[in-house]
Amino acid sequence: MAGAVDLSGLKERADAQRAQPTAASGPPAEGRPATAPPTGAPAPGDAVIDVTEETFETEVLARSDQQLVLVDLWAEWCGPCKQLSPVLESLAVRAGGAWVLAKIDVDANPRIAQAFRVQSIPMVVAIAHGQPVAAFNGVRSEAEITSWVDEILGQVGDTLTGAPTDAPAEPEPEDPRLVAAAAKLDDGDFEGALAAYQAVAEAEPGNVEAASAARNLEFVLRAQAHDPAIVDTAAAGDIDAQLAAADVLLLGQQPEAAFDRIIAVVKVTAGDDRTRARTRLLELFELFESDEPFVIAARRKLASALY
Repeated sequence: MAGAVDLSGLKERADAQRAQPTAASGPPAEGRPATAPPTGAPAPGDAVIDVTEETFETEVLARSDQQLVLVDLWAEWCGPCKQLSPVLESLAVRAGGAWVLAKIDVDANPRIAQAFRVQSIPMVVAIAHGQPVAAFNGVRSEAEITSWVDEILGQVGDTLTGAPTDAPAEPEPEDPRLVAAAAKLDDGDFEGALAAYQAVAEAEPGNVEAASAARNLEFVLRAQAHDPAIVDTAAAGDIDAQLAAADVLLLGQQPEAAFDRIIAVVKVTAGDDRTRARTRLLELFELFESDEPFVIAARRKLASALY
């Protein structure tokens, strides 16, 4: 619910793995591949690299500050993956270091698949500066992929510093106001954190991080205040109850059901009641990326319900 794909959990998992003593060098867990802990950024000549949950931070997130990283999410049983992967690998080698291909088996690395909200594979995600900037699903031709990558490099290429070096890049200073807000959140002061994020967003309307954090916190606090039973007990004509039920469904990671609940209200209401339901639905859309398939589908349903 971060308003975008949130990869911070994978970074924290990698940090925890490295913090463990020599246990990491023991036998691998049952059913999991044995991988050596990362020792630094991959060599500049590595055009194609295999990535796991343990190496994701170093080989994808850290590297994406210097090079565009294309993440190829695949599985052994996936036929289309076997068509797409060789094309990607060939293009990566021929790219001459302009970008690198990170191959991730979703079956062996379910946390990564979850972080990317994978619904179907093959899925390719472009990462720059630790964040997804574009993605596509399914098989594409070499020409289509080349055009897609060129467009991305045209947008972010100037912000990348080139092939990885041994010297880590200097981190950008953190906004002390956001640091203070995050500290309140960590301490369990959700109301205080919300007020802090809202203050930054009001002072700086263009501060996307503060606005997104405020939206998400506001939603979570509202949704947690509802009785979960409202999903089953809300009367059909009770608009407040139906909106509360949608909050509960969304908090429970059921966005399609939540959106459909409000769209059903839009269909049977008019005037101020319809406006209120429509406004709430648009607010919930803002908690996700606009190109999420379930958001696009819900927008179409809303348009049909209105017109």
